[in-house]
Amino acid sequence: MTHHRVLLFARYAELLGAGEVAVELSHDATAADCIAALRTLPGGDLLPSHPVLVRNHAIVTGAVVLDPSDELALLPPLAGG
Repeated sequence: MTHHRVLLFARYAELLGAGEVAVELSHDATAADCIAALRTLPGGDLLPSHPVLVRNHAIVTGAVVLDPSDELALLPPLAGG
């Protein structure tokens, strides 16, 4: 098991009560596994099933395998025009 640092922004930070959390994941965990772990935290059940995931400043899917050194961020839906 390894610690993974997850950055939360806007509504997601409000839901979990912090701008950053650490979760314990297996060595071969995916981003989807990380989301599942976040959903077990208080307020995490309100996270969407497929938030925008950013690993090391690049958008990724839930299938990507994480390294403990990765920076993972959850971004709320983006709007623009």
